[in-house]
Amino acid sequence: MILQALYDYYQRKQTDPEDALPPFGFEWKEIPFVIEIDTNGHLIQIEDTRSGEGGKKQARAFLVPQGVKKTSGIASNLLWDNAEYVLAIPRKVKKGQKKPDPARVLQQHEAFIERIHSLPEPAASDPGIIAVMAFLEQLVCRDLMRLPIWKELRSNPNLSFRFAGDSELVCQRPAVKDTIERLAEEAADSQDKGICLITGEERGISRLHPAIKGVWGAQTSGANIISFNLDAFRSMGKEQGHNAPVGERPVFAYTTALNHLLRKGSPQRLQVGDSSTVFWAERPAGMETAVVDIFGEPPKDDPDRQTEKVAALFKSIHHGRYVRDDAGIRFFVLGLSPNAARIAVRFWQVTTVGEMAGHIIQHFEDVCLVHGSNQPEYLSLFRLLVGIAVQGKADNIPPNLAGDTLRAILEGRPYPHALLVAAIQRCRAEREIIYSRAALIKACLNRTIRFSNPDQKEVITVSLDPDNTNPGYRLGRLFAVLEKIQEEASPGINATIRDRYYGSASSTPVAVFPTLIKLSKHHLGKLEHKGREVYFERMQGEIIDGIGDFPPHLSLEDQGRFAIGYYHQRQDFFKKRETETAQGDDQ
Repeated sequence: MILQALYDYYQRKQTDPEDALPPFGFEWKEIPFVIEIDTNGHLIQIEDTRSGEGGKKQARAFLVPQGVKKTSGIASNLLWDNAEYVLAIPRKVKKGQKKPDPARVLQQHEAFIERIHSLPEPAASDPGIIAVMAFLEQLVCRDLMRLPIWKELRSNPNLSFRFAGDSELVCQRPAVKDTIERLAEEAADSQDKGICLITGEERGISRLHPAIKGVWGAQTSGANIISFNLDAFRSMGKEQGHNAPVGERPVFAYTTALNHLLRKGSPQRLQVGDSSTVFWAERPAGMETAVVDIFGEPPKDDPDRQTEKVAALFKSIHHGRYVRDDAGIRFFVLGLSPNAARIAVRFWQVTTVGEMAGHIIQHFEDVCLVHGSNQPEYLSLFRLLVGIAVQGKADNIPPNLAGDTLRAILEGRPYPHALLVAAIQRCRAEREIIYSRAALIKACLNRTIRFSNPDQKEVITVSLDPDNTNPGYRLGRLFAVLEKIQEEASPGINATIRDRYYGSASSTPVAVFPTLIKLSKHHLGKLEHKGREVYFERMQGEIIDGIGDFPPHLSLEDQGRFAIGYYHQRQDFFKKRETETAQGDDQ
């Protein structure tokens, strides 16, 4: 099903004149340097196609013949390759590294020449191919040493050729391109025949599938989804690709489509933990790119992008776009993670645009929580997960947890239990209940209740709920009130009761709260305004009346409610202070 969906996506993109994927036998490849030659093979210039500054230079991508699968042996690409193959220039190595063998570099260069020399007609008679062969025959490496870019060539970049007066590379000249496509078709037909799993037709079966690149954490040279390299993986005496028979053209189609989705800067790719997730639909739909903007961290040059996308999604739901117009479009989500030389499928989901939109909206409603005016209206998935990571570092986000959380959101299922555990543990370890952690705890608790008891309404509200009688929630509110009393009694205090007692207060209330209430009486006596003392005493009484006896311990879920109660009460204090300040300014 995965390969079929990717194959269909490739066919769909082939009809897109602005963003068509490469035809059979070709691929897009970044070529930093292009060698421009005249009809006699004389060097005119070596063009630097890179743009940008310093180490962030980006080379231009060109349509070139599909590269061969590099191994420890010598294998040359056609009409493009690195400097060792194209110009016989040994790469420069760092101190302590083994220097390239000059004899091997010469063999690589000879293999590059032989690959071009083996081209049949009409490519062999093309003026561009003749000029390339003439350039290679009269090539003198010492002449290149005088060029300003000699040091750049020693870094072994990819190179290709352009014929003087052409705008495209030599490999894109009509006669050359037609020949390469014909050779690719002949090679595909020459393979052992079999029934293709994707098309159901009899085709030449691909023995080795091209590598998939762009999966975070996988080998930089690429890895495979389908690969059989040991006897234990084989079946019925079949070898390599024949264990999962897929035709050469369908293999090219699905790997090209997936590499396109995973490419650098792809608007349809989202990295969450160790899961590289891509999104696409059976036909063009705005959700293909919107979902990445919605869950991803907004770029620094456009910090409001995520907020605008989420607001637009709510508006689209309201106006019926994702309920009526695009609702039935099939939508695909593929999560991939590295696994040595292979790629593991973390999750695979087939849904519709309408269902996907509904699940995303539900997620943002679940994590919706009162917050400060300087904090974002909608939290990105990255911000939520960083909130539960040790030291707030992205590298410390549990990899499996990140992928499972995204999967739960997209499928509309309960969040992983480990997410609630991680959020509560961070609150206790750091003794701080920040916006993102509180939002996650609220979402986890409410969604779990909704799935276990669909008839029960939302238990935890967006803001302070004075009518909530849950002991954990009430105790959290009480703890916030006691801390507020201490802060007003000792302005500028560095450490409050939260820094010393939060962990025990949220887990074993009976052991802590009697002591804290006694301390609060001392703090109340230090307040300058008796009106504040009466206000806090009344608030304590109202909260404690709903508790009764202090429980000996709180369950994990009630520890979460404790955190929410504390957060709600603190936000309510801030809100009242802001209101009082605004009224004073008006007066």
